[in-house]
Amino acid sequence: MKIFRNRNFVRLFYAALFSQMGTTIGNMAFAFYLLDHFSHQPSYATLAELMYSLPTILVFFIVGVVADRFDRKKVAENCDWIRAALTIVLFGALFLNSVPLVFLILFLRSAVTKFFFPAENSLVQGILNKEQYAQAAGLNQMLFSIFMVFGVGIGAAIYKTIGIHGAVAVDFASFVISGLLIRSCKIPTSARLPNGKLEWKDISLKSSLSDFKAGIAYIIKNRLLAVLVFGFFIFGIVNGAFAILPMFTMKYELTPDNYEWYASFFAISLGLGLLAGSGIGTLFASKFKPYQLMVFPIFVTSLLIFFLGLTNNVSIFLIIVFVIGTCLGPINIAIGGWMPKIVHPKLMGRVSGWIDPLMMLAQSITLGLIAFLFPKIIVTIDYLYYGMAIIILLVSLFYAFTLPRLSDAFEAKEKRIQHNQRTKPGPNINSI
Repeated sequence: MKIFRNRNFVRLFYAALFSQMGTTIGNMAFAFYLLDHFSHQPSYATLAELMYSLPTILVFFIVGVVADRFDRKKVAENCDWIRAALTIVLFGALFLNSVPLVFLILFLRSAVTKFFFPAENSLVQGILNKEQYAQAAGLNQMLFSIFMVFGVGIGAAIYKTIGIHGAVAVDFASFVISGLLIRSCKIPTSARLPNGKLEWKDISLKSSLSDFKAGIAYIIKNRLLAVLVFGFFIFGIVNGAFAILPMFTMKYELTPDNYEWYASFFAISLGLGLLAGSGIGTLFASKFKPYQLMVFPIFVTSLLIFFLGLTNNVSIFLIIVFVIGTCLGPINIAIGGWMPKIVHPKLMGRVSGWIDPLMMLAQSITLGLIAFLFPKIIVTIDYLYYGMAIIILLVSLFYAFTLPRLSDAFEAKEKRIQHNQRTKPGPNINSI
């Protein structure tokens, strides 16, 4: 791939790899640690999960503002240094056996992580051309898929071999390597500071809220962008449903005696499917229009989710899950490669900052509905799959009617802008 000839992209890609590695290994190792040392208090493991998700609610309104207003390279790099420093404190908290301090450090580390990816994602937009956006999105999706498949296993292996302190040391090394890779990048100032230089003294709560509102106003005014961002909300629904429904299916219908084992197989099947779909999507991204990589896979996904409710065989269930993952891969690549083309570089951070909160909101609503409906109102899990399939089917029909028209309008606008730039008269040489 030509994209790997871009040294800045290669360094940022590996920086994201090591950053994700540190986050994943730490999260998994701590889950096993808490279950081992506090088996009589399983709520501790739940609290640890909250320490990873709660920061989103507290910092989401400023994450995109920071990525747009400050040096994006320094923001991403400093996120790694801060997390490395917090990891050292975490190491000490483990020796002190202070559970409250451990939870506090996990919370702070997760909050800092929320600033890393919008800044890193915005940097990628500034160092690639438009034709490479889809490839970058595909590679990032493959990276996510690999950690989905092997993340639990890697965390468990490291925890079992070198213990929680060794896992924390690996975390520390991962963040340091990521920080050094970002520091070594030679990124132009225009990509790092698209809105000009700004000092912390110039930032206030009022200005942050104003920038935050500007981000959502920009999304709403750009109809194509609004429709794509809506896609992340739908992904949140899928994530929320798949976070709990497969476990319920295994426990109450397919394999009651070995539901934990087969629930892990679900994650592996979905991750492998995403990995395969990401590879397929990356290969075909340049041959099809983005909406073509979205509409048909979403439609097929709705049918497959419906079949998940029909099947009573665990092997068929896992095969269908693998195919669903294969369909989701190209969708992620299409959205991830399309957004940088239609978002102005000055606003990329604020737009990216909306993705995580929207997905979290959709995921929380879905989990809340499932908790409310099952088993008090809906006693059969199959109907939950049917309901989800109908929602996804409606989304595919909505995209089929809107995306081609919005895509054509966007391309026509881009051609007009390029034509005007080519035909714009140059300076009058005789008058100089």
